[in-house]
Amino acid sequence: MKLAHIINPVKVAATSPLFVAQPVTFESIRVARDFAANKADVELFTVSYAEDQEIIPAYFNKLPNLQRSVLDLARFSKPRKYPVLTDVLRSVYESSDAEYLIYSNMDISLMPHFYVAVAEILSEGYDALLINRRGISVKYKSVDELPIMYSDHGVPHPGFDCFIFKRTLFNKLILENVCLGVSFSEVAMLHNFIAFAENLKLVDDLHLTFHIGTEVMPPLDGEYYSHNRNEYEKKIYPQLRPLLDIRKFPYSHLPFHKRIVKWMLNPSFRTHEILELEGKDIVRKLKYRFDSVRFSLLDKIR
Repeated sequence: MKLAHIINPVKVAATSPLFVAQPVTFESIRVARDFAANKADVELFTVSYAEDQEIIPAYFNKLPNLQRSVLDLARFSKPRKYPVLTDVLRSVYESSDAEYLIYSNMDISLMPHFYVAVAEILSEGYDALLINRRGISVKYKSVDELPIMYSDHGVPHPGFDCFIFKRTLFNKLILENVCLGVSFSEVAMLHNFIAFAENLKLVDDLHLTFHIGTEVMPPLDGEYYSHNRNEYEKKIYPQLRPLLDIRKFPYSHLPFHKRIVKWMLNPSFRTHEILELEGKDIVRKLKYRFDSVRFSLLDKIR
């Protein structure tokens, strides 16, 4: 099985949380790739802007620099050069023939067995995976502490920041101009997976990835958050809506009260959308029962 993993490094100031997280992410990816030798064919890719190139380790395949950002698509009072999600995914899609593509955020580190476990799970017939991370202590400050980070079991995190999908799904994804680095990129990916994947699996019970820090929602960057939210609510969701089936949502197998709580507490799910889809499912079930009774009665009338 061939896997292609793309990340989007960015050169940051020492005051940024990414200043600590990115070196850990880089090294954890290298370790996981080496661990997977002879068990999975793993290609490592980065795509970024020209000014970010110097921080990228040599063991990554550096793809051609990104040529646009969200600043080319909308106007903002505070310019921030956030990449467009579809540009990042397209770069790896066009540069690799791997059967499965992986995208993860730059603050997400991998356990050594990550690629081996992913390959094993995918071999069961899944065409898309959502990998939930675990949050570990913010006391870690150096890549030299990576072995101890592996040993820190941490706590589960409800959101989504590592996406794996069969390459055949790429051209179906509807992502519009959603940008990375801001909330709602994960919402867009999640709902695209639900809409287009034939066999989606949420992996929230395995220790495969981790994040330094346990926060659930990062501080919002107001105008960029509004941009992503508008892209999703006004452009993406209307196109996905007819394709969404509540039975394909993560947690849908749980009893009603439990799945509703799971969805409401997860920042990637939209409560009003969930309730609308639950209503449609109730109508579907009632129609099925009515038709069963009707056909049973017709069969008895001879």
